[in-house]
Amino acid sequence: MYIPEIYKNENPEEIRSFLKENAFGILVTNLDGKSCATHIPLELSKRPDGTEIIHAHISKMNEQVAHLKNGAEALCIFNGPHSYISASWYDFEEVSTWNYTAVQVRGNVRLLDKEGTYKSIKALMDKYEAPQKNPIDMDALSEKTLRQINGVVAFEIEITSIEAVKKMSQNRNDKNHAAVVSSLRENGTSNDKAVADEMECLRNK
Repeated sequence: MYIPEIYKNENPEEIRSFLKENAFGILVTNLDGKSCATHIPLELSKRPDGTEIIHAHISKMNEQVAHLKNGAEALCIFNGPHSYISASWYDFEEVSTWNYTAVQVRGNVRLLDKEGTYKSIKALMDKYEAPQKNPIDMDALSEKTLRQINGVVAFEIEITSIEAVKKMSQNRNDKNHAAVVSSLRENGTSNDKAVADEMECLRNK
């Protein structure tokens, strides 16, 4: 991923927090010159030995299954808040641009067996059921319902590299930075507000 030096995010804790908070990503693979991409939860985790992984699963009906061989390379793309930045907000002539945060993770695939598949899906459910009013316990589901697991392929991606970008108008002086933040808040969309918050947080560090 091309990242100008000023926009590189090299804070390990911040990056991992971002991955956990923005876990619905894009899995990209390539086989014989053909690329496939699937939008799925890509959950950051660790093996008992401390190795960082992404765990996920896709439907057996998905053509991308053919790409998922042990050792195959996979690219995981995670996006955070983003917003259009109009040059009309500056006090000087410039082109318009886009502010955004993103992380790209590369790694190698390892297919999971039946037990590993169950544990992977349970971990996913436990995470997202925890805040629910009446959380579902996967262990309490009927055998009939659990048979749906047979329709997926679960896997881990052992992480080999992580690249993170945070483009938040770091190259603007305080006056123009404040003008961008103000204009984003006036626009009022959830993305605009999130970018404004991130810009202020980053500038105040």
